[in-house]
Amino acid sequence: MSDTGPRTPLSRQTDRWLEPGKVNIQIIYVLYLVSFAIGITALVGIVLAYLNREKAEPWARTHYTWAIRTFWIALLFCIISALLTVMVVGVLGFVATAVWIVVRCVVGLQKAAREEPITNPESWLV
Repeated sequence: MSDTGPRTPLSRQTDRWLEPGKVNIQIIYVLYLVSFAIGITALVGIVLAYLNREKAEPWARTHYTWAIRTFWIALLFCIISALLTVMVVGVLGFVATAVWIVVRCVVGLQKAAREEPITNPESWLV
């Protein structure tokens, strides 16, 4: 007969994407980029960033701060652009905000792939 005693469950590889680190950071940036097609994914990304920021290594913590600030600053820019759509300037604001988000996500993805910290995570610029 085989031993049917208590066993510890094996860790699944798919659970690692929820843990703070390189893969989780990359998922957050990809969720932000996918939010251009499916808007709710940005909310999932910001929740992941807030949940993992305090548990992360110092280099990764800069990415979480960068991702959180990207979300909130982009939301601010979108609100301002929506108010300015009465004038045509708002449309340009939406385009500029989209470009700004893409650039910040690409920079973040590149640095996360090399496990490098974001130089100035508090910056409003790239």
